[in-house]
Amino acid sequence: MQKVLGLFCGGFSSEYEISLKSAATIKQHFPNSYKVYRILVKKESWQVEIENTLVDFDLNTGSFLENGERVHLDLALVYTHGDPGENGKIQAYLDMKEIPYLNSNVLASTLSFDKWYCNQFLKNFEIPVAKSVRLIKGESFNFQEIAKDLGFPMFVKPTDSGSSYGISKVKNLEEIEPAIEVAFKEGRTVVIESFLKGREITCGVYKTKTGIQALPLTEIVTENEFFDFSAKYEGKSREITPAPIEQEHASKIQGLAIKIYELLQLNSIARIDFMLVGDVPHVIEVNTTPGFSPASIVPQMIAASGKTITEFWQEILDAQ
Repeated sequence: MQKVLGLFCGGFSSEYEISLKSAATIKQHFPNSYKVYRILVKKESWQVEIENTLVDFDLNTGSFLENGERVHLDLALVYTHGDPGENGKIQAYLDMKEIPYLNSNVLASTLSFDKWYCNQFLKNFEIPVAKSVRLIKGESFNFQEIAKDLGFPMFVKPTDSGSSYGISKVKNLEEIEPAIEVAFKEGRTVVIESFLKGREITCGVYKTKTGIQALPLTEIVTENEFFDFSAKYEGKSREITPAPIEQEHASKIQGLAIKIYELLQLNSIARIDFMLVGDVPHVIEVNTTPGFSPASIVPQMIAASGKTITEFWQEILDAQ
């Protein structure tokens, strides 16, 4: 008899539609030992997709009605990019309802989601990161001091956005303030990072019953100034898998990705982005809900590893 998996998707961020695409891919390829229901999360309602209809998800009981029968979740997978899942809020709800889930726990999700806090945490373990400054909405900023400290170009990013919305590459003093305004539209805090000149390499990491595994690396070569939203989702980049880098560098990045996964106590899939500067990989960010649409990087990595997406999720299930 099939068990029931609640696949939470949608969310409150700008990435609602991207999340639906990721969830559609996962549902299509999830092992058939589970019957998968997409649960569409919006601020005004949480609804379960049953064929071509939507029914309310009861937040009090963690269940829903199908043909007059109450259905309870055996397992959950949270796949909202951004608020309220990638930052751990849905996981906190699931913990209170004692519903098991595949994702990283609340603390790991919250910490890894905030780009500035995560990189400060990792820096304590001598993991190279870009020099940065954190801004809070409502406070005053000295743009000249920031420029003196970080130099140009620099990157301005929302600290708590799950994708590439609100990110700007700033080349001079006049561009800083408008870039900060754009970033603040995505959240209450912003991080400004110094520019790292190198090759952008990303590594998928996941947990199996035999230990933490690193997927083949991907190099991102973008037509744009950086790997922004249009590069990521509108075909303005080349994603080369496996990444054409020396084995020594590949092993170093994969080993560092596994170390970060362990330090943050992650679970299920994560994608960790690096900038390879010379022969030193610097962490850019940690993604605990990486894109899983047909255009996304992780499915490409899985294919390069010789596995199917179904086999990949089965390995994650077997590790629980």
